[in-house]
Amino acid sequence: MLRADGIAVSYGRQRVLRDADLTVAPGVVTGLAGPSGCGKSTLARVLALMLRPDGGRLTVDGTEVRRWRQRAARDLRTKVALIFQQPRLAVDPRLTLREIAEEPFHATGRPPGPAADLADEVGLTPELLVRRPHEVSDGQLQRACVARALALRPRYVICDEMTTMLDASTQAHLVARLEAYRTETGAGILAITHDDELLTRWTGPSEGPIVRMG
Repeated sequence: MLRADGIAVSYGRQRVLRDADLTVAPGVVTGLAGPSGCGKSTLARVLALMLRPDGGRLTVDGTEVRRWRQRAARDLRTKVALIFQQPRLAVDPRLTLREIAEEPFHATGRPPGPAADLADEVGLTPELLVRRPHEVSDGQLQRACVARALALRPRYVICDEMTTMLDASTQAHLVARLEAYRTETGAGILAITHDDELLTRWTGPSEGPIVRMG
């Protein structure tokens, strides 16, 4: 289980989260919905070990998280992956799509997987893998970000409004890819979105719950 209990986060004097609780179970798609500004993205960053909360407790498969970001234990850090809403703000513009997708391998000192497999999994053609972010569409770039998120086979994947900026075809392809990953590995997925129809469709196959904030 990826479990948050009583999470509190403030930015300066502004309290963004207060006593937030959430559980993501392996093998299940958990939905998270709520209005803009209610703290969904902040909670996502806490769950991905990218933001230390002011209070509360986060556990990953029973192990309490005590350090955050690069100070977190590698085995905990690599169990949780986060896919952002805006891919252009989540990548180094100097890297090719192949290099973006392979970042986790280099960060952990592991040999990267075959580029052909990578391209096939997320729907990128080999010629796209050598392009840089300014040379591709948002959808193509987000495909590379999804590949990056799945590169180390995480046990939990957090999708923070992952499909908001994408066309219907790309949206459907990436959701299907994550569903296949869940089925293959038994990973837990947290789907954060404003789209109630997509949320209902996505959580349905795994009979996962939908949590509403705000």
